[in-house]
Amino acid sequence: MDNSKNACCFSGHRDIAASEYSNIAYQTELKVIDLIGQGFTNFYAGGALGFDTIATKAVINAKRLFPHVKLALILPCKEQDKKWKEPEKNQYKELLNKADHVEFISENYTQDCMFQRNRRLVDSSSVCLCYLNKNKGGTAFTVEYAKKQGVQIINIAEQEEWIR
Repeated sequence: MDNSKNACCFSGHRDIAASEYSNIAYQTELKVIDLIGQGFTNFYAGGALGFDTIATKAVINAKRLFPHVKLALILPCKEQDKKWKEPEKNQYKELLNKADHVEFISENYTQDCMFQRNRRLVDSSSVCLCYLNKNKGGTAFTVEYAKKQGVQIINIAEQEEWIR
């Protein structure tokens, strides 16, 4: 999948409170559909647990109504799910099978494969739809990088009024 103006990447925290999960998932689905309505057709996700999974499911659900939409999973390494629990591994494999494109940054885990994955996501997009509520960690770094690259940021954590 190529870099284009009609592409959106996702970045967000892995740990999401159970009490917040359905609200974040709903808001993400709304925003994905809104972006498709604005002409976005390419979506890039990193395949991690938490927000990446929510966003990936949102695109897969949207593809039922908008089959022209494409989902690419840009993954840090082939063993990303190595330490995950069995249900998470099974869900991950299911999502991989539903993606239009799967790309691995590295065969094996390296110190910088996550960093390279995050840069690749941002560098392929004009919008970053994120769930950022902490000013540290990989998501904060990725969003800051996206801002420096001129990528528009839409933070679901700041959009909670949509469903209140």
